[in-house]
Amino acid sequence: MRPSSSLAERQAVLRVRPHELPYLFEDGRDIFTRSLTPGRSVYGERRLADGVIEYRAWDPYRSKLGALVTKVTPHWPFRANSRVLYLGAASGTTASHISDIATQGVVHCIEFSPRAFQKLLSLSEIRHNMNPILADAEKPETYAREVGQVDILYQDVSQRDQVGIFLRNARLLVPGGWGFLMVKSRSIDVSENPKRVFQGVVERLRGTDLRVLDLTRLEPYEKDHAAVIVRDSRGASG
Repeated sequence: MRPSSSLAERQAVLRVRPHELPYLFEDGRDIFTRSLTPGRSVYGERRLADGVIEYRAWDPYRSKLGALVTKVTPHWPFRANSRVLYLGAASGTTASHISDIATQGVVHCIEFSPRAFQKLLSLSEIRHNMNPILADAEKPETYAREVGQVDILYQDVSQRDQVGIFLRNARLLVPGGWGFLMVKSRSIDVSENPKRVFQGVVERLRGTDLRVLDLTRLEPYEKDHAAVIVRDSRGASG
């Protein structure tokens, strides 16, 4: 006899265990965050629940940060009290998983498209730590006062000058703060070899206060994309 769906679900939850990265979980198949809003799906993701605890699978094909953690990174500064500035939040898929982690912090979500912002706004109404801001990431001076200083800068935009946008916003990082730049090589130069584009991004960052810690290609989840992780050298250690 097959177990009831409720029993099967409870058994599935029991297989969920802490991941090697803080605030993440796994079951041997997927990586999860513990949902801030149990009972609600954000983008149709797989969910496992047992009572008041619910885990949301982080789909690496729908989220570049999800792709990065699936490939495994040794650099993971996201914590419960993190203050995060997210550039290019779109409708909130990745931001919702960061929101699951930063339960006592805040995720400032910058989005330029009014259509995507409407979905982001609706999501933020049920997530107390998401702050949606309709603005142009190229002009951080328009939202700097509202955002203040942040611990982590995360950028996922399709502009040609991705590095320039990242550097202008990096001024909002606290000393020792972290940066995650999701590089879209085809948006920078569609005719250039992606590997050379990524190398150019790293070289440009090396001439700043941001220390490049890692570059990870995101294939097979995202073609011609890479995650560049940096840390503000002012006050950074380790």
